Amino acid sequence: MKGFTLWFTGLSGSGKTTLAREVEEALLERGMKVEVLDGDVVRTNLSKGLGFSKEDRDENIKRIGFVSHLLSRNGVVAIASAISPYEEIRRRNRDMIERYVEVYVRCSLDELKRRDVKGLYAKALAGEIKGFTGVDDPYEEPKNPEILVDSEKETEEESFQKIIRTLELMGYIPGADNSDEVSPEEEEKIKQRLHDLGYI
Repeated sequence: MKGFTLWFTGLSGSGKTTLAREVEEALLERGMKVEVLDGDVVRTNLSKGLGFSKEDRDENIKRIGFVSHLLSRNGVVAIASAISPYEEIRRRNRDMIERYVEVYVRCSLDELKRRDVKGLYAKALAGEIKGFTGVDDPYEEPKNPEILVDSEKETEEESFQKIIRTLELMGYIPGADNSDEVSPEEEEKIKQRLHDLGYI
């Protein structure tokens, strides 16, 4: 199988990293080479020293995109999990990476504030963190992601199965005997989305 990049975008706490790790495990079980590039980990290593201005955020996403490009063109599945709030820089990565699949993990701000696993939204709303995406810095929603999961309305398993089935239908990953994991209605929605985007 050829390499490709699976790019998870969404607000902090939406479930990007959790889903990325689940997909990683599933693809490893299918014998694929996989590398996860998590936004927090990348900032500690590849992007150390960058701040959170728009320019620095763009630079961070460019770096993740470039590494994903190198990995995927060499037969590795690069799974990137980063907020990546700006449409322009996501489009730049899409243009650079030949086989690019965007996963938008959607979740409302109200639900994220309710979860607030790291306590970041409370601090941002109290003014203790400035330039926080979704609070006082914008998040530009993807217009046409290949995969849209809603972590507020779907279970983690439903979102995971939607991602896996889409990748199977695109021919990016080998199929498995899991035809009953996705409902017929969801299967039709996936096929229609891929048809509308010109994949099938």
